[in-house]
Amino acid sequence: MDVAARQSTVGWEAASAAVRAAVAHAQSVGASVNAAVVDRAGQLVSFLRMPGAPLHSVDIAIDKAYTAASFGLPTGDWAAALSSHSDAVRQGLPLRPRMVMFGGGLPLVVAGERIGGIGISGGSEAQDEDCARAALAALDLTPAR
Repeated sequence: MDVAARQSTVGWEAASAAVRAAVAHAQSVGASVNAAVVDRAGQLVSFLRMPGAPLHSVDIAIDKAYTAASFGLPTGDWAAALSSHSDAVRQGLPLRPRMVMFGGGLPLVVAGERIGGIGISGGSEAQDEDCARAALAALDLTPAR
């Protein structure tokens, strides 16, 4: 019996390409962002910070990627996802460390398997989302919904 589980994860080459694509998109729209990719375990694989990107957004970008990788849900979808849950869940989940519940974080999914997440922070919420989508497009992936 094989007791080891085989799991795919994002490689450094893809992670690097993703953050570069996100930053290129941000530059094209005049935003300065931080871009992070984490693996399926939530560990940082690649990171880029544009000059002028907010310093607090460094951790926010990493935590968006972590949240997206850990739950497999885009960070911007949390409000709708929690609408049918109890007050305790709606109030308690946002208090979890590293939990981000606004746009800019997307899971990386290949053939139905979550392999990591990307998080963008520093622009508007819409700009962060667009940069994350540009990163997925560079990897020929589509956003999970």
